[in-house]
Amino acid sequence: MKRGGDNPPPDNEARNRRDDRGKRKPPPAQAVTCTLRVPRAPLSAGGLATPYQLAGTGCNEGNGDTAAFVEAAIFDPAAGALSVYRPLVIDAGTMPAAAPTPVTLPPNAVVGIWFGFQGDTLKLVGPGAGRCVNGLRDSLFGQFSYCNAPMFFHAARGVMMPPIGTGTDGLPCPTVRDFAVVDQDQSDNVVTNYVLTADGQVAQDTPANRALGAVINNGSDEGLLTRKIDPALGCQPPVAPDLTQGGAMVGSLALNELSAAQQQAAPIALVPPNDPMVQVNGNPSIAKTILYRLGVGQSPFVAADAAAMYCANLAAIAPVRLATDQVLFTASTSPDAAMNLFDFLQARLTAAQQLLKCP
Repeated sequence: MKRGGDNPPPDNEARNRRDDRGKRKPPPAQAVTCTLRVPRAPLSAGGLATPYQLAGTGCNEGNGDTAAFVEAAIFDPAAGALSVYRPLVIDAGTMPAAAPTPVTLPPNAVVGIWFGFQGDTLKLVGPGAGRCVNGLRDSLFGQFSYCNAPMFFHAARGVMMPPIGTGTDGLPCPTVRDFAVVDQDQSDNVVTNYVLTADGQVAQDTPANRALGAVINNGSDEGLLTRKIDPALGCQPPVAPDLTQGGAMVGSLALNELSAAQQQAAPIALVPPNDPMVQVNGNPSIAKTILYRLGVGQSPFVAADAAAMYCANLAAIAPVRLATDQVLFTASTSPDAAMNLFDFLQARLTAAQQLLKCP
């Protein structure tokens, strides 16, 4: 889970590395860090262009440890096409630094929305929150939540994603469901960027708005693959037009998950019941695991040995790929300015095994 413009100060990707390296676990479900007010009709064109509002003690978008991010994907059934939109988050009681980009949805569009958070637990509130999944009843996922995601993935399942390709190491490019690159809570957070002004106002990341301040983004497994791992391996992440930026081609959680669903070879990494985000009071919950999986377009079937097999595949696959790509990763930057990508991924793998309680 990482953040940064590609190199914006401060480096929130490094700050959020605490999750990946095991220095911070998701808190109990009742320990809500911040709230995010969801606008009415969030899946509509008006709802997408209405800013979400972040609130809570010490919670603001200018704080790299509490910033929240929103990402939408849009499926046009008539054209069979995908696009992306980045709804804006602002601090409660403030105004955007620039008016959000209006969006026009195609007829019968199917919209999915995903949330990412730099802190511990984000609780969705407000008139549109009832359309969203924050966890299993009072046991929240933590940093992750979604709206209408299962319907989106069901509708868009027939869209053919581009081939994942082959890396400069001669191996298939990794997806977000590759045991070579997953961690203890895979498929979490989003790839969204915002612009933060010096006085703490926030705007969508557009070419015009970048003159207003620094680019910030959500620390995410999705972003780690898109921004760091793929470039190091000479791979290209799946992209689609960003309606926030007039059609610029960008990556997103939904695109990554659709690509992985179609092209990841076995063994396929699916959210396991020993993922801390899907546990209830520290205990595995099949119901919560299924809810999380549905939100990222994964199979809801959870095998009895899913936790053990996840650990076994992680131990068998990740170290081999890391060793193979050591030279490439050592020459690449990581979300932590103090570490190269190889050292970062090594530490992340060790922490993942510890958090999953792998033998």
